[in-house]
Amino acid sequence: MKQAIAQGFTAFKTGPAKHRPSRYIETPAEVQYAGEKLGEFRKLVGPEIDIAVDFHGAISPALAKVLIKVMEPYMPMFIEEPCQAQNHDMMADIARSTYLPIATGERVFTKWGFREVLEKHAAAVLQPDLCHAGGITEVRLIAGMAEAYYATIAPHNPLGPISLAAGVQMAASIPNFLIQEQVSLGEGYIRQPFTVTKGYLDLPTAPGLGIELDENAMADKIGHDWRNPELYDADDGSAVDNAPDPR
Repeated sequence: MKQAIAQGFTAFKTGPAKHRPSRYIETPAEVQYAGEKLGEFRKLVGPEIDIAVDFHGAISPALAKVLIKVMEPYMPMFIEEPCQAQNHDMMADIARSTYLPIATGERVFTKWGFREVLEKHAAAVLQPDLCHAGGITEVRLIAGMAEAYYATIAPHNPLGPISLAAGVQMAASIPNFLIQEQVSLGEGYIRQPFTVTKGYLDLPTAPGLGIELDENAMADKIGHDWRNPELYDADDGSAVDNAPDPR
């Protein structure tokens, strides 16, 4: 985090710290551990840096409420997917139980799915993925709906610099943009990678999305054998959500 701050980043995202995959209801020790680890992050970066916490939809609603309470003193930017996103009534119930903003959207698609989130007041931060939710135009419509409900947009992007470029262009066209998720600024993929200055990217001005692929740099990425991680429950071996297990 210190290295990224030196590079110009001003916001980070982590998960609830844990020693094992979360149970439906956890011990006080595990709950306290999650709060203490977030407190360590806050102490490390100070109050000027944003830290969001992503529950990855892998926490039970009962446990989510308890975890959120121990995290509230450290003022996370938002709590993402405190429970599985398919039950917006339950997420709305969690949202009412805390003053922290709730975020969701990576598993919600098109304006019709986000309509229900907004009408139920299940989240204050919407995270549509431009590659999955219907593209730039559809996400622009979702942003307009969100504006009417005082909700903000933080485009989801676990992918690469093309998705990032699309999100940046869309973000520049809406008044309720919050923050853009990214995992790559484009080094080794595009001719002019993005750079961060005091938490911001410069908007590309070239045609289209404003980027150009660097085919020579991408040559070593063709024909790879990478696979998404497969995670299984430590107790019974059943398949679980493939989100990372932050400690």
